[in-house]
This record gives sequence, C-alpha cells and structure tokens, in this order.
Amino acid sequence: MNASAPVMTLSRHRLAVDGEGVTTLVLLAGCPLHCRYCINDYCHDGRPYPIRTPEELYELTRMDNLYFQATGGGITFGGGEPLLHSEFILAFYELLCRELQGQPWRISVETSLQVPESHIRCLMPFVSEWIVDVKDTDPDIYSRYTLIPQGPLFDRLRLLADAGLQDRVMLRIPRIPEFNTEEDCRRSEERLKALGFTRFDHFDYIIRNV
Repeated sequence: MNASAPVMTLSRHRLAVDGEGVTTLVLLAGCPLHCRYCINDYCHDGRPYPIRTPEELYELTRMDNLYFQATGGGITFGGGEPLLHSEFILAFYELLCRELQGQPWRISVETSLQVPESHIRCLMPFVSEWIVDVKDTDPDIYSRYTLIPQGPLFDRLRLLADAGLQDRVMLRIPRIPEFNTEEDCRRSEERLKALGFTRFDHFDYIIRNV
C-alpha cells in the first residue's frame, strides 16, 4: 500500500464550507482535469511538495481533536484530485480508528470522481460526505471547460447512488462564465435528480486575473 501522499497545504478551523462542523482542509497534489478557472492550478506544476505519511498528517492535525469531536467535524481531503491518493486516505482513516478508539473524525472528500472505480469503492464504507464538483452534465460544456472527456462521471455517480449514498453526496453545479448558463445548470440538476440525488450547491465562479 502506498501510504503516503504529496500534501500541498493544510487549512485549519474552517466552518461550514467543507462539510459539517469545524474542518481542516488537506489539499493533495495531482489532478486529471485542467479546468480553465482552477483556483489550485499549482497542483499540476510538479513542484516537490512534502510527502506525508498518515502518521505525519495525524501529528499535524491531532491538536484540533476537541474541535472535531465537539462539532462533528474532521478532515476534508481536496486538491487537486484527492481520490488519486485513496490508499493514503484509507490508511489515515485506519490510523484514526486505532488512535481514537473507534471514534474517528468525519472524513469528507472534494472530488471530480474522474478516477478509476477502485479508488471510490475502497472509500465508500467510511467517507461521511462526498462533495462532487460536477461542473456541468453536458459533455461538450464539460470537455471544453476541463479539457478532458466527461467519460465515466455518470457511471461513478451511479455507483454512489446504487450504494444508497445519495444523502452523503453534495453535488456542486457552478455557473461558469463563458461556458454554461443558468438554463444549463437547471438541466444538470434535473438529470442528477433522476439518479436520486437531492443535495445541490449552486454558485457563480468569480473570475479574477484570468
């Protein structure tokens, strides 16, 4: 098991932006998408980010255990695409179970789901919230914005839906200037509702210095 991952940064004491309760956002490097307005595009630049083990990440975050336990919060893995490092996340969760005597923190992931199915399946039993950045369900809009085909996105969403995890999934459908419209966003939501999803996050991208 590759129980280490490149950690770009940690952001502590976040509230109501990356899942329930007080959270620490852990950004992991690497991503298959190349989104036009990516706010973390440095995840692609190949710089030598610190390679952390689960034990090292725990030492960096354990100081906030009381906040996590009191508010039902925990760690949110983002990026980049955190699911590229599913083995690291799994090993970190297993470490939490040992250290916290079976009462681990909430684990959330911010993901595009553009990873092999095996990365998703191994995390399904314990991830508390899947924050899925759908972009847009129209294949043309998706590929123009991300520079990759939409590919298996719907298959991955069906995987979560078939497992009955709709209540753990938040789907982000942004209004992306020059790429989609309010009507496109409405159509995306209707398509996703057909899969049984009910939780959606609509917002406008704010473009600066592009």
